[in-house]
Amino acid sequence: MADRELQGRARERAVLDRLVDAARQGHSDALVLRGEAGVGKSALLEAMVARLDGCQITRVTGIESEMELAYAGLHQLCRPFLDRIERLARPQHDALGTAFGLLTGPAPDRFLTGLAVLNLLSDAAAKQPVLCVVDDAQWLDLMSARILAFVARRLGAESVVMVFAVRDGEAHELTGLAELEIRGLDDADARTLLDSVLPGPVDPRVRDRIVAETRGNPLALLELPRAWTAAELADGLMTGTLASHIEESFVRRLEPLTADTRLLLLAAAAEPLGDATLLWRAAEHLGLGADPAAGAIESGLITFGRHIRFRHPLVRSASYRMATARERQAVHQALADATDPELDPDRRAWHRAQATSRPDEDVAAELERSAQRAQERGGFFAAAAFLERSAELTPEPGRRADRTLAAAAAKRSSGALDAALDLLNGVAGGPPDSLRAAEAEQLRGEIAFDQGHAREAARTLLNAAKRLDPHDPGKARVAYLEAMSAAIWASGPDAPGILAFAAAEAPPPAASDPPADLLLQAFALRLTHGYAAAAPHLIKALDQARQAQIDAANIGDWLWLTGNRASGIIAVEVWDFDTAHELALRQDRMARETGALVQLQFALNFRANLICLTGDLKAVAHLVEEDRDIAAATGNPSIGYGELLLEAFRGDEVTARELIGTTIRLATEHSQGRMAAFATYANAVLHNGLGRYEVARDAAMQVFEQDVLGYGVLVVGELAEAASRTGDTKLVETALAWLTERITATPTDWGRGIEARTRALLSADEDAYQQSIEHLGKTSLRVEIARAHLLYGEWLRREGRRVDAREQLRTAHQQFEEMGLEAFAERARHELLATGETVRKRRPDTLNDLTAQEAQIAGLARDGLTNPEIGAQLFISPRTVEWHLRKTFSKLGITSRRQLRRALDRSA
Repeated sequence: MADRELQGRARERAVLDRLVDAARQGHSDALVLRGEAGVGKSALLEAMVARLDGCQITRVTGIESEMELAYAGLHQLCRPFLDRIERLARPQHDALGTAFGLLTGPAPDRFLTGLAVLNLLSDAAAKQPVLCVVDDAQWLDLMSARILAFVARRLGAESVVMVFAVRDGEAHELTGLAELEIRGLDDADARTLLDSVLPGPVDPRVRDRIVAETRGNPLALLELPRAWTAAELADGLMTGTLASHIEESFVRRLEPLTADTRLLLLAAAAEPLGDATLLWRAAEHLGLGADPAAGAIESGLITFGRHIRFRHPLVRSASYRMATARERQAVHQALADATDPELDPDRRAWHRAQATSRPDEDVAAELERSAQRAQERGGFFAAAAFLERSAELTPEPGRRADRTLAAAAAKRSSGALDAALDLLNGVAGGPPDSLRAAEAEQLRGEIAFDQGHAREAARTLLNAAKRLDPHDPGKARVAYLEAMSAAIWASGPDAPGILAFAAAEAPPPAASDPPADLLLQAFALRLTHGYAAAAPHLIKALDQARQAQIDAANIGDWLWLTGNRASGIIAVEVWDFDTAHELALRQDRMARETGALVQLQFALNFRANLICLTGDLKAVAHLVEEDRDIAAATGNPSIGYGELLLEAFRGDEVTARELIGTTIRLATEHSQGRMAAFATYANAVLHNGLGRYEVARDAAMQVFEQDVLGYGVLVVGELAEAASRTGDTKLVETALAWLTERITATPTDWGRGIEARTRALLSADEDAYQQSIEHLGKTSLRVEIARAHLLYGEWLRREGRRVDAREQLRTAHQQFEEMGLEAFAERARHELLATGETVRKRRPDTLNDLTAQEAQIAGLARDGLTNPEIGAQLFISPRTVEWHLRKTFSKLGITSRRQLRRALDRSA
């Protein structure tokens, strides 16, 4: 590479050099080079690679035509290290092997796959630092982009550097990584670079215009003068985009080449792996000899070796786009013929599809089989692309519509909701079929729910259920349940009729009592006849849903039946925390295994809310962050309600109030009554922690009066506490009566604990306070346990029993601080001060300035977990775990794991 291509890039090269130097010292990092096409990102990467010694280099270039092939880019990056795959832990080994098609099995968990890649690179870097170079990352397939972003965010002490080059405004999966903005050269450097390629003296005004119009873009400065005369350059250079003009300059350099040479370059452009062996086999099928290769090399636009590389990605696109449709088809057919159908059936199917312009059932069926394999590996995005192309090539109209519907369903599962709706419009153009039309309407309703339009979803799903009933009563009942679930989410003071209407329309249960039927009947009874009448049916439905075996053929239905859309709501409604958590984990697992990203977002938020009640706010924060990551990757909004409760329990008033207010406003605008009610419940939690009981009471009462399924359980304790502190005895009596009815019908330790606590608040019964602590102590609800101690201690202090009060208040204060419930901890501290005890606020240097991750790793190591086990839990490599432990030992002044328990106890 000529030095002139790096004119004026000293700052950028220094940044890249520092990354590599740090890797040689045992550190890792990731960097995104971001800039417009031709600005010099690829040249910087090439220069970095050329200067390296003593490092292992693996590289991949995103190819636009490759974006539909799941894990294609990741496989190319990991290929040099796949001989180490047997050294991975079995779950990681199986996940990565399945993703790459080396093994058969269930769809791989994205996090296990990411952890496998992280550990594969870490293992390789134990010998020499590893540099991963990813050019044109905006054209990576979606699964590869997400996995590599996951790995990049978790690099620590592996001696691994990852550098991505992306175009402006693209590759949102990489958002949040450190970025280096690559911009055009300044005028002086731009003139120097331009002068190096101008064929002779040029009018200074022309030269200045070229510099100004190209905005210092190095590739434009180098290539445009080679293709256009100075007169052309001066006469309206930038009538289109800069990238289009650069590409056009390459087209002009390609035009003089012989037809066979251009055909060889076209084959290389259509073959994204850069596999020389495959290219030469395809060249044989095209009847090309040695002369075309010599002409291609002489052009300077491509180099041949073990891997084939174009001078710039725009050369690839120019080669491909300047070809005729017939030439492209011939090249793709040659590549399909050269591809082994056993080793790489999906790539062969894709080339066959690109080689075909007319309907062909054989090719369409092969694409459909590729879609099934992609879906089994969790590649819904790839499955949708295969199915969409399969539908285009299907001759029979009815089957074409069926495949289009399947493609739309796969798009929806991958999170591409707008694209799914576009495909659904095509389904309607097929021959009349009442079953297909009903299934399309059901999918439309599910998408409406995913987009946050719960009221529209309820009506659409209800109509779909009626249309499905004559064809498939089982599917119809699932659609009725989906409609009921959507109605529950839409419910609120502004939509009182939706739930009643949905409940009235629900069909009677079938004789076989499948889970969907039982859930549907339980919901309908709860909404029409009240809690007591519905309780036995709620419990039966919940038990059936928990024990039911998942049918892989109807995984989408199961994702609705579990979690916070159906049975999860019931679990909370009947005070069964353990089952609710089990169902949340099940929904999470199914969504990961199938790559159903929107469903995974709901599962993450449901889990977050439940875990909030256990006090593990760090775990909640991780779930909230993952929801955000998925939203950024898919372009859909985050679900977000897990973050509401997290901030409310943390007691960060400014952050929580802003989140709560924004959520209520948006939920009201979109008729999401359930979301507005949840935000209002979070408001009650926040203000009870802050000791602003009037605000807490009013917020809790607003939710309580709406009788929102599953939320009464959560808000009744907030209502009773706030009402008792504001002297509203009648409101406490109302809460107690409500609790008594439910605990009589569904007695659990959770419910009994809240009922006893409310009874104590009303009657000042010390036994009731103690019973509350006893019942809640049998659960994992650490937040409720701590609050029971706090309320008991507050009552004892008001009774003048300071010594007894201190014991309860100390317990509450310690538990709140350990969990990070700062507002509640401060409330307990003030109560302790009122007893005459001196209590300091927790200092920020607790645990000798350990970071959150260091404290977490130290705790897991103290509990006996090995470095690989800790890494698997926290999605980091064992080498990074060891690096953090060394720093932790230094901060704590210890030398071994055996000393951790005492050191952590001493520092707490």
